[in-house]
Amino acid sequence: MHTADDDSGAETPADLPVDPDVPEVPDVPEAHPARTRATGMLRDRWDVLLVIAAGGALGSLGRWAVSEAVPHASDAVAWGTWLENVTGAFLLGLLMVLVLDYWPPHRYLRPFLAVGVLGGYTTFSTYMLDTRALLAAGREAAAGGYLAGTLLGGVAAVWVGIVVARAVVVGVERRRRSRRDEQTGPRTGRRRSRRRAP
Repeated sequence: MHTADDDSGAETPADLPVDPDVPEVPDVPEAHPARTRATGMLRDRWDVLLVIAAGGALGSLGRWAVSEAVPHASDAVAWGTWLENVTGAFLLGLLMVLVLDYWPPHRYLRPFLAVGVLGGYTTFSTYMLDTRALLAAGREAAAGGYLAGTLLGGVAAVWVGIVVARAVVVGVERRRRSRRDEQTGPRTGRRRSRRRAP
């Protein structure tokens, strides 16, 4: 292969194929920017990855508990999986309002709860396998209903979770404001006297 830098026509080592069984030794860090970025990310965020793993373990235990409580035959609709995905979507909508709009920022909160716990609790892969099992059993209508029902139920559950969380936040803020107004006058900002008139 002829390159612009090489007038001899010989191939340079960078142009030759590499045996996949031989480990690569980078000449300079820029030789493998993706690997360098991944290594840096792991080094900088290992604590977040541990938090996600812990949350995922807890969420997976929750999913297992629901699956055990609501078992199903291989040719039947998996109501346990549907329940896991729809309740997980509701909790995700609720959680995102609280995490993004109400609670103070925290490095571990969203990774632990949203990515870890809810990521381990909900399951897209089992949802697809259950749909495939229904199709394999010749239950096309049930498979279509399960497929669409889970998707639409999840989207509706996220919306309901957002609405409920916002209503809770508004209610909490009103109670706080009401208590504050009882302690300080609503107009003056000064404390009311607790003495009773004679």
